[in-house]
Amino acid sequence: MVYQPPTGARDLLPVDVAQKYWIEERLRTVFRRWGYHQIITSTLERLETLTAGGAVQPSAVIQLQDKDEVLGLRPELTASIARAAVTRMVGSSQPQRLYYVANVFRRASEGVHGGQQEFFQAGVELLGAGGLMADAEVLLLLSDCLQLLGLSRWRLLLGEAGLMRSLLAEFPPALQDRVRYAIAHLDRLSLEMLPLSPELRSRALFLFDLRGRPADVLQRVSNLELNAHQREIVNRLKSLVELLAECSPQLPVILDLSLLQTFDYYTGLVFEVVTDTGNCVLGQGGRYDQLLGLYHPQGEDVPGIGFCLNIEELQGCLLPSGVLPQETVPCDWLVVPVDGASQAFVYAQKLRASGDLVRVEVDFGMRETRDAVREYARERRIKNIAWVKDDGEAEIESVN
Repeated sequence: MVYQPPTGARDLLPVDVAQKYWIEERLRTVFRRWGYHQIITSTLERLETLTAGGAVQPSAVIQLQDKDEVLGLRPELTASIARAAVTRMVGSSQPQRLYYVANVFRRASEGVHGGQQEFFQAGVELLGAGGLMADAEVLLLLSDCLQLLGLSRWRLLLGEAGLMRSLLAEFPPALQDRVRYAIAHLDRLSLEMLPLSPELRSRALFLFDLRGRPADVLQRVSNLELNAHQREIVNRLKSLVELLAECSPQLPVILDLSLLQTFDYYTGLVFEVVTDTGNCVLGQGGRYDQLLGLYHPQGEDVPGIGFCLNIEELQGCLLPSGVLPQETVPCDWLVVPVDGASQAFVYAQKLRASGDLVRVEVDFGMRETRDAVREYARERRIKNIAWVKDDGEAEIESVN
């Protein structure tokens, strides 16, 4: 029998890990610069915690039975952080700026054999702050992350879940979910086939096509007969777009009001970061002002907004650029015992303590000649050899 990882899982070898850490450390740098603090939540959660907001269907959760309750491996981090914030961080000053770097687990879609089930994400949650400046901070922080990684060919798609939800309310209740699903999945054909009146079909296709330059889309929406609440949302979107343009003129913003989720998770701004070709989603997020209230002991709503970045997709986009490590970092020293082992270990410890990060490995005497030891050092790209005698004295040799 050949042992392999379970279906949907994979091993990360040292070079894969080096590339993953390269990305994650740069993201951590940006998160910290913006005043965010790392939070680590449980990999396991109660199933009702993961599905409370409607963002995750039970069928997507890898479930475990533990005595009298059903647990699940977290399929995303927002629910876990929301739960922790309102139950474990009561009394903390607002806003809370939190970030995470973690693995998540999602059951592969039905009918997809061998689909990936473990993913790596990094992201932030800004809790306890609503309004224009909070939305702008999260989007500018997201842009800062991508710029530090050196990504240039990407676009930021902005939508508004609350506005589209209210505009969809004009459709017959029995058809609203189908209209929403077709728009969310960019399925124009299904939208045209729905049993709608000519007027409603025309309106559905109008909503379907609401994407492009922010000024153009906002103008088209403003021509609709909007109520006071809808017009307030449009004005808020306009202010956000203007603020982003002032703070980051090169930010590639596309206003896409067809950007919908098929669940009631986000309440306002929603967004995605996609490659220029649009075939790869690098990250996504949005505002969820009613989610934390589901976990709050008194049911109090707390505003929240955040995003996650998909590490595997970022890695795939960065690989062709050559910026990612192509090999692991070599050791600085190879310490070889000439007579006995004890002095070699003592000398190796002195070397390790001589700098912030001096990498040292000790040779175990598996090679019979000095030339064989030198060849091993060359293969491992080790530049220095210390031949340590039993009295602790060392002969230093540079490897060419």
